[in-house]
Amino acid sequence: MCTSFMGELLTATHNFGVAPIRAVTTVDTFKAALYLTTATLNASTTVYSATGEVSGTGYTAGGVAVTMGTVPTATNSSTTAGVAFVTPSANITYTTVTLATAFDAVLIYNSTQSNKAVSVHTFGSQTITAGTFALTMPTNSTSLALIRLATT
Repeated sequence: MCTSFMGELLTATHNFGVAPIRAVTTVDTFKAALYLTTATLNASTTVYSATGEVSGTGYTAGGVAVTMGTVPTATNSSTTAGVAFVTPSANITYTTVTLATAFDAVLIYNSTQSNKAVSVHTFGSQTITAGTFALTMPTNSTSLALIRLATT
């Protein structure tokens, strides 16, 4: 998870669901961009940048929209720490793409809020020729959700 994202949560910058405090009636738009193995992305990434992003047939700079149909959830009990979590409600899919240069990371960012970074996820080096690349989303639960915040 990007360090800047954690701080921005405290200022209500990101809206994964309807947020009456911000008087927002729509969910922010989140996107997922793929990055080359040579790119430098990590917890200190603060915004989307085209530097190091993949390019190829069928791939649009900035990546694809992330479907956030799942409402963020928070749980707490007297025996466990509190956990807030959310997972995109659909796999992140890039269709009919040719990406010949190796890539191994995806940046999820909030395009509604000045392209602010949310999280960086790495995986094994990949290339693809005229095919579909899909990132399978985990179960939306306290232990498996893509984005989890926990108290201790």
